[in-house]
Amino acid sequence: MKFRIEKDSLGEVKVPSNALWGAQTQRAIDNFKMSGITLKFPFGRSFIEALGIIKLSAARTNIKHGLIQKGIGTAIEKAAIEIINGTYDDQFPVDVFQTGSGTSTNMNANEVIANVASKKLKKSVSPNDHVNMSQSSNDVIPTAIHIAATLDIRRSLIPSLDALIKTIRSKKLKLSGIVKTGRTHLMDAMPIEFAQELSGWEAQLVEHKKELTGALNKLSKLPQGGTAIGTGINAPKAFGKDFAKEVQKVTKYKFSTSPNYFMSLSSQDAAMHASSVVKNLALTLMKIANDLRWMNSGPLTGLGEIELEALQPGSSIMPGKVNPVVSESVIMAGADILGNDLSISYANQGGNFQLNVMLPLIAYNLLKSIRLAYSSCDLLADKGIKSFKVNAKNIQAQLDKNPILVTALNREIGYVKAAEIAKKAYKENKPIIDVAEAETNIPRARLVKLLDPKKLTKGGL
Repeated sequence: MKFRIEKDSLGEVKVPSNALWGAQTQRAIDNFKMSGITLKFPFGRSFIEALGIIKLSAARTNIKHGLIQKGIGTAIEKAAIEIINGTYDDQFPVDVFQTGSGTSTNMNANEVIANVASKKLKKSVSPNDHVNMSQSSNDVIPTAIHIAATLDIRRSLIPSLDALIKTIRSKKLKLSGIVKTGRTHLMDAMPIEFAQELSGWEAQLVEHKKELTGALNKLSKLPQGGTAIGTGINAPKAFGKDFAKEVQKVTKYKFSTSPNYFMSLSSQDAAMHASSVVKNLALTLMKIANDLRWMNSGPLTGLGEIELEALQPGSSIMPGKVNPVVSESVIMAGADILGNDLSISYANQGGNFQLNVMLPLIAYNLLKSIRLAYSSCDLLADKGIKSFKVNAKNIQAQLDKNPILVTALNREIGYVKAAEIAKKAYKENKPIIDVAEAETNIPRARLVKLLDPKKLTKGGL
């Protein structure tokens, strides 16, 4: 490999000749050979896009305040737009597990943009004095977390969640009127309509969408303008406010400057809140996936209420076996999201005095969780809920023999007598109506009405 020599405040560094980054990025590459995971992410590129948005908006704000020559500022703008568009994604090689402020990644962006801008301008553009003007890594990286999470939630998670809700609503209408055995503690309980069961899923997801809106409100308050420790040193007083307006123009999403930079640099409360909201959504997705898995169990010796779409052979040794692979995939993704949330919670306490020093870890885990959440929504909707079929014959057989239907006779014969009938029906494997007719003076015609599963799903006396 051919190299060139770059210099920074610590001295000379060998950098690959074809690399657009400079000395500080190369030092990070050499120092942090930790995981092979970079902040360009295997989960999407929103963080690099966010860095481009920040550098573009900062350049425009610096031009507005007359702090930078327009030619240099314009060259930075053009280079930043190329970063936003993904032209130089391969130029961000720094490991996630780096300096806790994310300085290496900020300088990576500064150096690449400075190099590209210099070529466009045919004049030297400085990564620190020009690209990083009125900024610090300490406010750039927290701002990038806010912007990247906002982009992923608005562009991917909410649309995927909406699609899942729509799929459940559509399935609910198709299954209207179909009654099945309800279950509590995994044991037979009173009847429930499939539509009622799905309405519970739908209602949970609608609530999670509301929570995401609240999380977006917190993420919309940008730390940019606080610079090194929150005082805004080396930046105009109005920089943060004007910067947020520029970000809003670029993204078309609402942003404003943080009401308190000291809070926004020393903590990552907004990111932690967003993570918690995504975690709660993941728990609901896991619940839905588990319900589907249980209803699909069997097909002969389990519940066998539904038949999930057969997507792949389920065993390398047992011919004909098909497993609930979508449910298992979503549940594993949910488990990972729970772990990510714990990491973010711990990382958020890493705000010693004026700066949180676990920012790259927070960025990595939050964006990973968002990606897993919207992918889970897509998978559940398209290959789980939309395509499952109801096994009507099994459902009716289970309803007929469900001893818990006797609950409807409590007001007629009392709890103790009803329990005796339920136990006898279970022991003798007989329909509850047959045992109730034999053990009580209630006419069968009235029993038919009292024990009608569809009527029992409506509640009341």
